[in-house]
Amino acid sequence: MKVLVFILSLFCCYAMADDNIPAAVKAFEKQGIKIIRQVKMPGGMPVWLGEYQGTGITIFMAPDGKHAISGFLYDDKGNNLSQQLFTKELYAPQGRKFWQAMKNAHPITEGKSSAARQIFVFADPYCPYCKEFWAAAQPWISAGKIQLNTLLVAILNPKSGQVASGILSSSNPASAWHDYELSGGKKTPPPLTATPPGIAGQLQFNQQLMDQLGANGTPAIYYMNDNNELQQVIGMPDKDQLTSIFGPLN
Repeated sequence: MKVLVFILSLFCCYAMADDNIPAAVKAFEKQGIKIIRQVKMPGGMPVWLGEYQGTGITIFMAPDGKHAISGFLYDDKGNNLSQQLFTKELYAPQGRKFWQAMKNAHPITEGKSSAARQIFVFADPYCPYCKEFWAAAQPWISAGKIQLNTLLVAILNPKSGQVASGILSSSNPASAWHDYELSGGKKTPPPLTATPPGIAGQLQFNQQLMDQLGANGTPAIYYMNDNNELQQVIGMPDKDQLTSIFGPLN
């Protein structure tokens, strides 16, 4: 299972004012590292939280105040305290922002809103593994255990956009998608003479959101773990992964 590491563009507003950054720490900016703020960590050294190309950085000030070191802080049990800091301060908050963005993207929804787990998946109409994942989810949906939210994209086939647009333009997209997947892609909606601008915009938004999440294929599956951290699985999950994603069926 993959815990997401995001491009932390939304954290630019947290960068410290230049006059509050010691020269030895500020020197790291020449390497492209963004200094976010000073943080408290065990060990007694002053520590600054930074970011480089979407990855968290911890910078430690030497006792002389003139030298600084970048790296990870571990405790005596081998726990990576820097990574815990990155997850808490950077990755988890950004993951929750993406989670809300997926909720606001008008997905095709199957299952009860009161279900214990919410699952989001980016799917292409011509993706065979998307169909396999959809079929695997049906027992959990029928049992009221999960709500499956599908965000359609058009990336695999020249006809993907036409089929996706037809499904999203139907009077009941959830029913149209269900029939399409259940038929193995044989029951397609009537072709459109032209894609409505709103539908084209929706597909484009889904694609952009998928790109921002760093997904490079379908199905791209997202869910929140017990620590409220966004998790990502790309491709058809194996049996153990399905249990982690959906939870117990019985």
